[in-house]
Formats: sequence, structure tokens, C-alpha cells
Amino acid sequence: MKTCLVGCGGIAAVHGSGLTSGIDTEFVAAADIKPEKAQTYAENFHTKPYPSLESMLEAEKPDVLHICTPHYLHVPMAIYSLERNINVFMEKPPAISFDQLEELKKAAAKSEAQLGFCYQNRYNASIRAAKDLIDSGKAGKVLGARAFVTWCRGAAYYTESGWRGSLKTEGGGVLINQSVHTQDLLCFLLGDPTTVDATMTNHHLKNVIEVEDTLEAYIDFNGVHASFYATTSYCADVAPLIEIACENMTIRVEDPHVTVYPKDAAPYQLSVETLPPIGKSYWGTGHTACISDFYQSLRDNRRFRLNLETMEPSIRLMLGTYESARSGHSVTLIEQ
Repeated sequence: MKTCLVGCGGIAAVHGSGLTSGIDTEFVAAADIKPEKAQTYAENFHTKPYPSLESMLEAEKPDVLHICTPHYLHVPMAIYSLERNINVFMEKPPAISFDQLEELKKAAAKSEAQLGFCYQNRYNASIRAAKDLIDSGKAGKVLGARAFVTWCRGAAYYTESGWRGSLKTEGGGVLINQSVHTQDLLCFLLGDPTTVDATMTNHHLKNVIEVEDTLEAYIDFNGVHASFYATTSYCADVAPLIEIACENMTIRVEDPHVTVYPKDAAPYQLSVETLPPIGKSYWGTGHTACISDFYQSLRDNRRFRLNLETMEPSIRLMLGTYESARSGHSVTLIEQ
């Protein structure tokens, strides 16, 4: 199996580390429109540099493409690859608009190749332990949930990138970029969302970026309500907090820790496997497992679990949250 990667920025290093950590594939090439970035990346991961996606795919004819480019390029590049029956493993976000989502669905339906998404936090041992506890029935009926993401992003993070901070190229701010994984984990733990009511604002980078630095949402998961809050105006980057309130206990996840608060007993921590993260610690520890599972699904000729059909409710929640915040109205999350 041959693998290529496009977009040689920070997250590409995480993918490169995953690809070179025992996965059964040949990492043959990486492309970036900035030749010096492609060259440096290729030297670091002992692969071949290219100046464009098109030239790389034409020359290498890979089995798999990893997409690690700026947000607005994800869908066009995925469609280009799927049309050539090249399997695609895409970084978040899967789309920056409902129109892009529909275009991606059409391309995926026509292609013989697989399309998978890197929602690596679903593979974190802490999240799996929390989900197992909920699914076991021991926690009792889920009553509600809350989730918080408080990170720090200054002006330079946006102005030096060439694409962040712009609605046209980033598609949004703190939700689509920093906290989409945490919102997705609410879907993973609670099921498909039905409605969302949201607001957003920019507190600390007014006149610097046109996207939000703070967003809150009230999400209905078929009768179970979750409060969601995310900001990049905090002074530090800390592990996101997810708390699920149930009849018999409350489960709190602050990766890698899971604390259980029984209704009538002392709190305790679940024993979960602690893996070293690839990249920033607050990104979670699931990247290698997620990438490995994608390749195993290709070898086994089975559908990768984080496919478009599986992830569509979460994708629609993200896009619907923005629609609600921009319109000032609650959004029903049903297929358009």
C-alpha cells in the first residue's frame, strides 16, 4: 500500500509520526504549495516532496491520501482524489458549509474508495472508558451533559498563517478549529443531536479576525440537553472537560483522567491506559489508533468506522451550530 500526504503544516507532522510508527504502508510522498515546506517535511519523514497535489497523485498513484491542508481545501481535494478512486483520510473539518457537505456526499457515493475522518479523540482511552460505563447501564439514564474548551490563541496564530481568521478559508473560529472534537464527543457519548441553539462572539481579537473566539450552544440530544462552551481567549491551553450527569453517577472526563461521582458514595477514578500523545498533549492520545484503524479497515476490506454516514450527525451539528449563532434562531438538525 502506498500513501501520500498533502499540506505540510503542524498537523501533518502528527500524521507523519503515525504513518511511520509501524503502520503497514509505504509513505511515498508529501505535497505543499510552498516548496520549502514540502522539502523540509520530506526530509524529516524520509519521503519525496512535490509542489502540488495534482503532480504528486499523477506521479505516485497512491492508494491513500492524507489531507492536512487549510479547511477550505479539504472538500475539493477529497473530491479530486475520490474521483480517482484514491482512499482519503481527512483532517477536520470534513466541510465548512452545508453545500460542501452535499458535494462531498455525492463524490463519496460515486467512488469505489473509502473516505475517513480523523476524529482521533473517539479513540482516547478515557473516552472509551466513559462510553463503556454509560453503555453498560450502570450509570443509569443520562440526564444531561456539559463540555468546556478553554484554550489560548493570540493574534499571531491567525495573521501569520495566511488563512486562519477568515470565514472564507477557515470557515469559523473556535468551534470549527479548536473545539469541534469536543462537540463531536458529545455526539459519541449521547447519540445523534436533534436541535441546537447557539451564540458566538469575538472578545479579544476584535479587528484582527472575522471569526469567533468564543461560542456557546444548547444542544438537544433527543431529550437530553447539553451545555457547550468554547473559547480561545483563556490564558493557557488545558484539557477539555466533558461531564455526563446520569441517574446513578456523574462521569467527568479531563483526558487522560476519568472521575466517577456516584450518587451515594465517594468519588473515584477509573483506571485507563495512559499513552504518550503525538503533538500537543491537549489534542488527546488517539491519533495513532485512529490512523491505524483506518489502514486496518482497508486491509480487511471493511468500512472504516469514522465514515461520512457515521459522522454526518456530528458534521451537521457543527454546521448547524454556526447557522444558529449567525441567524439567532434554533436549528433543527435534519437532512436538508
